[in-house]
Amino acid sequence: MKISSIEYLGGLRTSAVHLKSGNTIITDAPPDNNGKGEAFSPTDLLSTSLGCCMLTIMGIVADRHELNITGTKVEITKNMEANPRRVGEIVVEMTMPKNNFSDKDKQLIENAAMTCPVAKSLHPDLKQTLVFNW
Repeated sequence: MKISSIEYLGGLRTSAVHLKSGNTIITDAPPDNNGKGEAFSPTDLLSTSLGCCMLTIMGIVADRHELNITGTKVEITKNMEANPRRVGEIVVEMTMPKNNFSDKDKQLIENAAMTCPVAKSLHPDLKQTLVFNW
């Protein structure tokens, strides 16, 4: 199934359109790779996708178990490697709302995050560091 259409705009910038919704994402090469850094880079999107996917799967599991994770905040740190140039590590730091989660609830939510499809699709050499702040 086709999901997007991407156009190169020049100047190391692309425009990606989500075909079903029409939403657009602009990417820009980062300054350390000859770009302007005025938008997400493709590797920024890769890293950010991991956090979004984790939150989505956590939300599905939380809804199923009548847990409220609304307000969860995630910060993503991307660490690049040089040879070859690639993402070497993605750090996902979750700050959970103060909802008196039990130890069982916490384990359920943490397991959900670690089994998201993006996490399972990334190469095993890409280090994924997940931190929960309860």
